[in-house]
Amino acid sequence: MARPCLLISAGEELFESFFSPKETRRLNRAFTWERIGSGTISPDFRRELRTADALITTWDSPRFDAGLPQLAPRLRIIAHCGGEVKSRFAPSLFKTLTITNAAGPMARATAEMGAALLLYCARNVDFYRAALRKQSNRIYEQVHLHGAPESMVGRTVSMIGFGRIGRALVDLMRGFDLNWLVHDPYANRALARKYPVQFLSLKELLSKAHLLVLTAALTDETNGVLGQRNLTALPDGAAVINIARGGLIDLNALRKQVRSGRLRCALDVTDPVEPLPVNDPLRTMPGAIITPHIAGSGRHVRQDIARVVLDDLEKFFKGNKVANRVTIPMLERMT
Repeated sequence: MARPCLLISAGEELFESFFSPKETRRLNRAFTWERIGSGTISPDFRRELRTADALITTWDSPRFDAGLPQLAPRLRIIAHCGGEVKSRFAPSLFKTLTITNAAGPMARATAEMGAALLLYCARNVDFYRAALRKQSNRIYEQVHLHGAPESMVGRTVSMIGFGRIGRALVDLMRGFDLNWLVHDPYANRALARKYPVQFLSLKELLSKAHLLVLTAALTDETNGVLGQRNLTALPDGAAVINIARGGLIDLNALRKQVRSGRLRCALDVTDPVEPLPVNDPLRTMPGAIITPHIAGSGRHVRQDIARVVLDDLEKFFKGNKVANRVTIPMLERMT
């Protein structure tokens, strides 16, 4: 039986970061495959699409509109190396093709980043680092006389969003005996029996959110959820930690709050501009921690993603049900 024709949309370096020699051997066994590095639907890309039974996409792949079936008449499945597929493929394609994603491996890694930033903010490490950069040892005297007020154990932490990443973060932090206040109108309330969480309205949560972690998907409903009004509702000294999507926060409004010293932030994602411009004051502003979208980008995570993608492709062409199909009803709640 002929092997399915697979087209992989990725530049050479990006491809190698996902597909180790072991996974490349899997590709060779199961498929007749080609790789194309174009980030647009170039003439070469169109030519390869004509004979493709399957397509692997990455975050450097072009977006595909409803005309894809005309370009790729044999195409039956698209497997995306990542979680976000909503903006990459026209909605009609989710009806006519099997489209899968690989969000699972990224969830625990992103939660790990959330745990790191949460601990960093809770213990106010940036404040003490700044104090020791001064030509003074006064901070030693202050801590000696008054003690350090910060701690993580037993704290109350607030969270907007309680999907895969949020649940993974709660699991990772269980040893700290935290109390979690969560806002997520779509989460099953029965989860409170398995996780140490209390579900609140957004208004109730914001007033108590001294440590606030964002793990929500970016949808029409959540876009700009932390704008000027809701940022003002946070307690003085609160820390905003974003490991989800930059668009959840009005960055200009947050920048003003951090510059004034009323709020702190730790952001792995920014919006509307990413990469964050080199002259953006948040890069050096006291009270702000910025990382370059590293939460789910580890090499080991990418190789786990490749395994998930290959598992689904192999299942599909053996006539079995894939594990990670994205359907039309799922899109409304996804980034």
